[in-house]
Amino acid sequence: MKNSGLAAVFSFLLPGLGQLYNGHFLRGLFWLVITPGLWLGTGGMLGWVCHIVSAYTAYNKAEELNDGMHLGVLSP
Repeated sequence: MKNSGLAAVFSFLLPGLGQLYNGHFLRGLFWLVITPGLWLGTGGMLGWVCHIVSAYTAYNKAEELNDGMHLGVLSP
Protein backbone atom coordinates (compact mmCIF):
# COMPACT_ATOMS: atom_id res chain seq x y z
CA MET A 1 0.00 0.00 0.00
CA LYS A 2 1.38 3.38 -1.03
CA ASN A 3 0.89 6.60 0.89
CA SER A 4 -0.65 8.93 -1.69
CA GLY A 5 0.16 12.07 0.31
CA LEU A 6 3.79 11.07 0.56
CA ALA A 7 3.92 10.36 -3.18
CA ALA A 8 2.53 13.84 -3.86
CA VAL A 9 5.05 15.52 -1.55
CA PHE A 10 7.93 13.60 -3.12
CA SER A 11 6.86 14.69 -6.60
CA PHE A 12 6.22 18.27 -5.56
CA LEU A 13 9.76 18.54 -4.18
CA LEU A 14 11.38 16.68 -7.08
CA PRO A 15 9.07 15.84 -9.98
CA GLY A 16 9.36 12.15 -10.79
CA LEU A 17 10.29 11.03 -7.29
CA GLY A 18 6.68 10.28 -6.35
CA GLN A 19 6.26 8.22 -9.51
CA LEU A 20 9.38 6.24 -8.64
CA TYR A 21 7.98 5.74 -5.12
CA ASN A 22 4.82 4.33 -6.72
CA GLY A 23 6.92 1.94 -8.82
CA HIS A 24 6.37 3.70 -12.15
CA PHE A 25 9.93 3.94 -13.43
CA LEU A 26 9.21 5.35 -16.90
CA ARG A 27 6.77 7.96 -15.59
CA GLY A 28 9.36 9.03 -13.02
CA LEU A 29 12.07 9.21 -15.65
CA PHE A 30 9.81 11.30 -17.87
CA TRP A 31 9.28 13.91 -15.13
CA LEU A 32 12.95 13.88 -14.14
CA VAL A 33 13.88 14.75 -17.75
CA ILE A 34 11.04 17.12 -18.69
CA THR A 35 11.09 19.32 -15.57
CA PRO A 36 14.65 20.69 -15.92
CA GLY A 37 13.99 21.21 -19.62
CA LEU A 38 10.98 23.38 -18.89
CA TRP A 39 12.77 25.27 -16.12
CA LEU A 40 15.67 26.08 -18.42
CA GLY A 41 13.79 26.35 -21.68
CA THR A 42 11.23 28.86 -20.38
CA GLY A 43 13.50 30.81 -18.09
CA GLY A 44 11.75 29.40 -15.01
CA MET A 45 8.25 30.39 -16.07
CA LEU A 46 6.82 26.89 -16.61
CA GLY A 47 9.01 24.69 -14.43
CA TRP A 48 6.72 25.11 -11.44
CA VAL A 49 3.84 23.68 -13.49
CA CYS A 50 5.73 20.36 -13.66
CA HIS A 51 5.95 20.25 -9.88
CA ILE A 52 2.21 20.67 -9.49
CA VAL A 53 1.18 18.30 -12.28
CA SER A 54 3.69 15.67 -11.18
CA ALA A 55 2.46 15.83 -7.59
CA TYR A 56 -1.15 15.55 -8.75
CA THR A 57 -0.46 12.52 -10.95
CA ALA A 58 1.66 10.81 -8.29
CA TYR A 59 -1.18 11.23 -5.79
CA ASN A 60 -3.78 9.85 -8.21
CA LYS A 61 -1.64 6.89 -9.25
CA ALA A 62 -0.99 5.99 -5.60
CA GLU A 63 -4.75 6.12 -4.97
CA GLU A 64 -5.34 3.87 -8.00
CA LEU A 65 -2.72 1.42 -6.72
CA ASN A 66 -4.37 1.39 -3.30
CA ASP A 67 -7.84 0.90 -4.78
CA GLY A 68 -6.55 -2.00 -6.85
CA MET A 69 -5.04 -3.59 -3.76
CA HIS A 70 -8.32 -3.33 -1.90
CA LEU A 71 -10.06 -5.09 -4.79
CA GLY A 72 -7.38 -7.74 -5.01
CA VAL A 73 -6.18 -6.46 -8.38
CA LEU A 74 -2.57 -5.48 -8.92
CA SER A 75 -1.98 -2.76 -11.49
CA PRO A 76 1.35 -1.65 -12.92
